[in-house]
Amino acid sequence: MATPINNHIRTGQLGESMAQHHLQQQGYTILQKNYRYKRAEIDIIAQKEELLVFIEVKTRATDIFGYPEEAVNARKEKLLVNAAEEFILALGWEHDIRFDIISVTLTSPPVIHHIEDAFY
Repeated sequence: MATPINNHIRTGQLGESMAQHHLQQQGYTILQKNYRYKRAEIDIIAQKEELLVFIEVKTRATDIFGYPEEAVNARKEKLLVNAAEEFILALGWEHDIRFDIISVTLTSPPVIHHIEDAFY
């Protein structure tokens, strides 16, 4: 029997997979998934031409308790920015960057909302 934690993890993994597919359809190249730096994790790092994009994916089974993107707070933004700065330094990236949120609601059919330039 699946525990609530297992369901939560599976929901997140499904959302990240759907977000990755969405990005690839839009012409992005996925550079890395689940990049970790200290206490932060960037769900997807993608590139489109001369733009490096750091993407936070939020997934919910329904929107009864609010939209998934509402779960990205100031603390999460700060962690993402810190991790992105480390990735940029390691890569030697000298072009533009952007922070996006992809919100996935697993209704039938699923709803994917890509919020470009979400913060920073």
